[in-house]
Amino acid sequence: MSSRPLPLFVAWRQALRAGYSWKALRGDLGAGLTVGIIAIPLAMALAIAVGAAPQHGLYTVLIAAPLIALCGGSRFNISGPTAAFVVILLPITQQHGLGGLLLCTMMAGGILISLGLLRAGRLIEFVPYPVTLGFTAGIGIVIATLQIKDLLGLELSTTPEHFVDKLVLLSEALPGVQAGDTMVGLCTLAILLIAPRRLPRLPAPLLALAIGAVLALGLENLGLPVATLGERFSYVLDGLKHPGIPPMLPTPALPWTLPGPNGEPLRLSFELFRQLLAPAFAIAMLGAIESLLCAVVADGMTGSKHDPNAELVGQGIGNLVAPFFGGITATAAIARTAANVRAGAFSPLAAIIHSGVVLAAVLLLAPLFSYLPMAALAALLLMVAWNMSEARHIVHTLRIAPRGDVLVLLTCLVLTVLFDMVLAVAVGLLLAAGLFIKRMSELTDTAAPNRRQLEILQDLPEQVMVYVIRGPLFFGAAEKALSTLRRLNPEVRVMIVDISAVPLLDMTAIAALESLLSEYRRQGVALILCGPSAQVRLKLRRAGIHRKASQLAYVHDLPQAREKALRWLRAEETGQTAPTSS
Repeated sequence: MSSRPLPLFVAWRQALRAGYSWKALRGDLGAGLTVGIIAIPLAMALAIAVGAAPQHGLYTVLIAAPLIALCGGSRFNISGPTAAFVVILLPITQQHGLGGLLLCTMMAGGILISLGLLRAGRLIEFVPYPVTLGFTAGIGIVIATLQIKDLLGLELSTTPEHFVDKLVLLSEALPGVQAGDTMVGLCTLAILLIAPRRLPRLPAPLLALAIGAVLALGLENLGLPVATLGERFSYVLDGLKHPGIPPMLPTPALPWTLPGPNGEPLRLSFELFRQLLAPAFAIAMLGAIESLLCAVVADGMTGSKHDPNAELVGQGIGNLVAPFFGGITATAAIARTAANVRAGAFSPLAAIIHSGVVLAAVLLLAPLFSYLPMAALAALLLMVAWNMSEARHIVHTLRIAPRGDVLVLLTCLVLTVLFDMVLAVAVGLLLAAGLFIKRMSELTDTAAPNRRQLEILQDLPEQVMVYVIRGPLFFGAAEKALSTLRRLNPEVRVMIVDISAVPLLDMTAIAALESLLSEYRRQGVALILCGPSAQVRLKLRRAGIHRKASQLAYVHDLPQAREKALRWLRAEETGQTAPTSS
């Protein structure tokens, strides 16, 4: 048996097969430059949102993005920090510090690689749309709530973990709104809303942050203070403390040697890994869903086809390696990927070039980042949260979707906001599975034969009953379907059951059928199963439900069933035993 090749470099092979040319190179250069400019402020803002210093978001783009592009399965995906992870990563940072966050990211990378090697990429397609839409909208609401503090320049005494506590604390802090921060935040938000329509060729995030920074400097001169990134974050170089982010490449370090929740390096232990396992699995699952959804969007825009297993392996490698260089969790970003495609990207080289743009920004522009207002970064994340919430899709789904799907969507949304995404997805999947089982069970019924079938059967004596079972016989429907066959008149001696419309049956159905056969044997009733498919017949034989003279028979169609039933009745009247093979 030949082994399958390791799912690596698939996107590169696809790009080369498509025919790489100078035109494709120009497209990759332009797209990489465009997306790189967009990624710079987003990477810093998202790192801040998860409780890390802004440079860790940039390091993620420097390390994880090119690795994922090299090893992944989508030609167009652009990876880096994304808003979807905020609700998972922020509690990890609060409880385990930066070291715990990076260690958890490594564990998630290992899980993603395992999923890819196990060819589990297609399983992500089974996550129902209402579940995905519900938890992404919930994440958008949580992210937006987290940005109110910096947008309005509020001072909070504590950092609550629960959504309701955050709202209470924010409402109590509202009298302390800072005019300077609020003006900068609202101005930045207005530019983010207007610029894409009026100035579509300019990167709106960069333009908005630049204008926000200039406005902040002007307000400072007028005596209205505005909190900046340089005031909030700093680094130490040659024993001196500097504001902002370090203008240098990340230094390799073991993630568990970085600060934990108390500022001291983490101590590796089984208990620590046990505590991080659940969030690592959640990161891996969300990363898989986000990346593969992003790849599907890119395929729809370009007509290409991604390899889901290779993409999972690529995402895993990026998340496994990046923490050694200070990179936080990365996954494919739909907005940046769409911008990449629209800018003319042809191959994964565009993603590597976008990392090069971020590298140049770190080395050459890091001192300028200190002047970025926190309110402007909060406005940028508010815009990301709004786009992520997909309010239009939510409203449309609430209007047209069946009530069960609406229930799943709202449940996932509310649980994500009030508790966490892991619980929301688990409950959402259980609800969706329950609704699916209910709908499938409603497709299975047991009924009397129709007119055409009665014509085939002609006039049967009262000792023969005929039923037709339609639909799958599984644990949600088997008992209901077979219960009808238990309600017999005392005169009935032969039961004909047409199961030609039964596509499958599970162990629950087999057990119910065995119980029915036992009852029939006690009552002296014979059973004829008509038209079983090859798959159903094979399962019944493996379960030991074999044909037996005057008790159980398998026939191909209703005429054979009629003939068999009449033959058994005559044999019973004469006191003979019907032959097994007849």
